[in-house]
Amino acid sequence: MPAAGRGLVSGRATPPLRGVLFDLDGTLIDSAPDLAGAANRLRADHGLEPLPLESLRPMVGSGARGMVGVAFGVAPGDERFETLRDAFLAHYAAGLLERTRPFDGVLEMLSALEADGVAWGIVTNKATRFTLPIVSGLGLARRARVVVCGDTTPHSKPHPEPLLHAARTLGLAPGSVAYVGDDLRDAQAARAAGMPMLAATWGYLGLGEPVHDWGADALVDTPSGLLDWLRAR
Repeated sequence: MPAAGRGLVSGRATPPLRGVLFDLDGTLIDSAPDLAGAANRLRADHGLEPLPLESLRPMVGSGARGMVGVAFGVAPGDERFETLRDAFLAHYAAGLLERTRPFDGVLEMLSALEADGVAWGIVTNKATRFTLPIVSGLGLARRARVVVCGDTTPHSKPHPEPLLHAARTLGLAPGSVAYVGDDLRDAQAARAAGMPMLAATWGYLGLGEPVHDWGADALVDTPSGLLDWLRAR
């Protein structure tokens, strides 16, 4: 892969990329239907009408905090939050893989990385008890060289430690590993870890700072576009 060579950024050589790390929800997989389903089942428990997927989808990247926030208008610190969060997670655990699938083009992209000899892995804030059944059920666990979950290290994104832990596991310097994600916290974590960051605009993106303001090294609209960026670098 040409990414094993060196490119130029602002007139200086950039280190070769030998690995790619991915966020999970909103980057590799579309888990919004199952997360939204859990939120709506919880709303039904409270006698509330379901919300459309379109209103829940942007906050999938924020996990239970975001989903409970949209579904019930509560945030951490609210006296109802922990009870609602735990009930939401119970609903979600019962239906992790009902409709969750890799995004179109993701499996082909991963196969291309593997064919090019590029190590890839997953770094997510999702807890291990949800992550491992999903990546195993979708056939990703046997292919990823490393899977770092939200409770693998003492910190979660936007702290850089999960990304640095993954790079150490791969035996690669942080600067030789790109991180791909769909949330501002992904960009913050990659920047702090000293990794190039690509924003996956096919993902959820959240409702906060616009993706163009994240400071990503590139915005990629499709998994094949990610390959193009890597090969042109």
